[in-house]
Amino acid sequence: MAPSAAQRIVIENCAIATVDADDTEYASGHLVIAGNRIESVGSGRAPAGLENVARRIDARGHLVTPGLVNTHHHFYQWITRGLATDHNLFNWLVALYPTWARIDEEMVYAAAQGSLAMMARGGVTTAMDHHYVYPQGSGDLSGAIIRAASEMGVRFTLARGSMDRSEKDGGLPPDFAVETLEGALAATEETVKKHHDASFDAMTQVAVAPCSPFSVSTELLRQGAELARRLGVRMHTHGSETVEEEKFCHELFGMGPTDYFESTGWLGEDVWMAHCVHMNDSDIEAFGRTRTGVAHCPSSNARLAAGIARVPDMLKAGVPVGLGVDGTASNESGELHTELRNALLINRLGAHREAALNARQALRLGTYGGAQVLGRAGQTGSLEAGKLADLVLWKLDTLAHASIADPVTALVFGAAAPVTASFVNGRQIVEDGRLLHADEDAIAHATREEARRLARIAAQG
Repeated sequence: MAPSAAQRIVIENCAIATVDADDTEYASGHLVIAGNRIESVGSGRAPAGLENVARRIDARGHLVTPGLVNTHHHFYQWITRGLATDHNLFNWLVALYPTWARIDEEMVYAAAQGSLAMMARGGVTTAMDHHYVYPQGSGDLSGAIIRAASEMGVRFTLARGSMDRSEKDGGLPPDFAVETLEGALAATEETVKKHHDASFDAMTQVAVAPCSPFSVSTELLRQGAELARRLGVRMHTHGSETVEEEKFCHELFGMGPTDYFESTGWLGEDVWMAHCVHMNDSDIEAFGRTRTGVAHCPSSNARLAAGIARVPDMLKAGVPVGLGVDGTASNESGELHTELRNALLINRLGAHREAALNARQALRLGTYGGAQVLGRAGQTGSLEAGKLADLVLWKLDTLAHASIADPVTALVFGAAAPVTASFVNGRQIVEDGRLLHADEDAIAHATREEARRLARIAAQG
């Protein structure tokens, strides 16, 4: 808990959805921040006689929720948005890898700024980036991404990705855009040792993250798992995204993706995978039994015509599930708060129809579920005394939402709600929809220029 001498911020007169184990909600409540922790949350006004109150916020007309947690993204894709818009995953990768193979440190830094800015101004307080493209001579890409996240003020996990299967091995990336097995493992270990913080209130963590079954060797998966567990960090990859991936695994390994992952050490409570669209009952049972997490990316799955993940069945089986933006070359909006609505609507097109997800389940996916998937549910993802002060004030008294009586329904079913304030680690990073510690116009200019530079370089081959 925060010391009694810590400066306090008092938020009052607002609806609160705590997303705790009991889904506790208050129609009119208060929340007290002391230092970087939540000191108290409850109904009515804040306790009288609080000392060191630096600020009081009258939050009438607002819903306070935990900050949103993004569990899958590819920041570098911010500068290749709007391309290959009518492709499935395989053809999309074929179209874009020649361009992605030309990225460098300046491009990646600008793209990370753009991706982070869009998420932060929309209520994301914990972000992650699965970066796996490390062209030879491209500079310190991991350092550039981490620097952008630190400057933005969000809590961050870098999933340090890798690929060692290039065109010469039957893969998709150009030969110069992949690493060797030894090089990938060494660089990943160096990144973990340099940047990973295991403390309770860590702002930066690192995961081991080979890209996918068809872009990495079996040995990279196996040794990557051994490395992660030796270093005590989490593991991330893409899994069961398309029917083509399932066919590939059967042809090359004689088994489906889930069995293949299990054979290489890639199921467990320290693992989460992106997409998991094409999962049978046995796959879902294995994920539930091992507590392997899933990053559900509904908009990207729809954009690439990958299919509908069986999220209701996963939740019933005890699979931890969070939400992901995915890269903005397959989800051009780059926003996570719209994924609350999209997750609910798209899953209702599946077998469970109107019983698939409700508004509170969607909010849980975007908050506590995401924290579970990133291994941080003990610190963030719900509004409880002692947890980190990562929270959002959503304005729900405007034309867009005012006639919806239930605030959680308004947030999930309604239009994207304005963010009046967003706090990370007790520090405000957004006010009235604008970033407080970054220049959005400058970021927009930089990303446009870097996108044009990348396009020119790619066109020259």
